[in-house]
Amino acid sequence: MDYSKLLGRIRERALTQAEVAQKIGVSPATLNKKLRGHTEFTQSEIGSLCKLLGICDKEISAYFFTEKL
Repeated sequence: MDYSKLLGRIRERALTQAEVAQKIGVSPATLNKKLRGHTEFTQSEIGSLCKLLGICDKEISAYFFTEKL
């Protein structure tokens, strides 16, 4: 998956990956693996990220389910 849009949203909100990881209840290393596509996000993590980053339901697919080209 391509998480570049999600990474951009994290930067827009002036958050670090470590801060995001702490707020959604995972380690920074785990978040990094997910953002690099090595492991998948769970539904609860996606929900937490959407709430934290202000991503509405209709935008979820653009942030979490876009294939890398």
